[in-house]
Amino acid sequence: MRVVTSVSELAMAERGSGDSAVVMTMGALHDGHVELMRAARREVGVDGTVIATIFVNPAQFAPGEDFERYPRTLEADLAACEDAGVDLVFTPTVSEVYGSPEGLPVDAVTVDPGPLGDILEGVTRKGHFRGMLTVVHKLLAMTGPDVAFFGEKDYQQLVLIGRMVRDLNMPVRIEGVPTVREADGVARSSRNRYLSSEERVIATTIPHALDTVAASLADGVEVAVAAGREVVAATAGIALDYLEVTDPELGPAPVAGPARVLIAVRIGSTRLIDNIPCRMGTA
Repeated sequence: MRVVTSVSELAMAERGSGDSAVVMTMGALHDGHVELMRAARREVGVDGTVIATIFVNPAQFAPGEDFERYPRTLEADLAACEDAGVDLVFTPTVSEVYGSPEGLPVDAVTVDPGPLGDILEGVTRKGHFRGMLTVVHKLLAMTGPDVAFFGEKDYQQLVLIGRMVRDLNMPVRIEGVPTVREADGVARSSRNRYLSSEERVIATTIPHALDTVAASLADGVEVAVAAGREVVAATAGIALDYLEVTDPELGPAPVAGPARVLIAVRIGSTRLIDNIPCRMGTA
């Protein structure tokens, strides 16, 4: 496995004869990230190249969010990448990505997420998706993959990246990978390490609420969401940000067919998101 820090090194790095796949991360890797890398390895085979990027992107953190305290565990991350079969790891500095140690210049050209960037996470995290899509666009241009893998845990992010690639006619395929969960159902997340032992127990409320909504959809969206809200309200130490049912592209919930249940909560000072697929119109 080779580790590079500059775009020039990345361009010169030797690659396999097959397709290339990229997995973009902000580090603090867990089994969810590793599954993305393994999926990438399966996709491109032994002749292809798996690239992982590790970059904590300041442009997607709103003022007051956890950019400074976001965990940085590069040595362990590189070991995880190697174990997962990654061939090439790109670990650029902020200056390498944005041309300035201050991050994204105020007059820079950026990617506008459109109306989908103003709902759900976009309500409370102003500018987050503009910063996320801009860095994803840049990293796709830098790494030049045939396919890119993203986790379904950050579902709104996945949908927006797919839209960006389609709308801007970018020559890359986007693949989503199902959320990796702990034995108690809690989604793997780098932010889980912020939770105390008591808060970690409270976090099991999240999958419980999601499952409750999905199981109640035969009674209608309003009834199902109300049932999920009751689950959260019955647990001390957790505050609900949103709990919604949408279609797979984050539009209004369909009358029948595939749908998505999405949730965001705060437990102490930590904000966590999760979602699950579901179906409407089934009794």
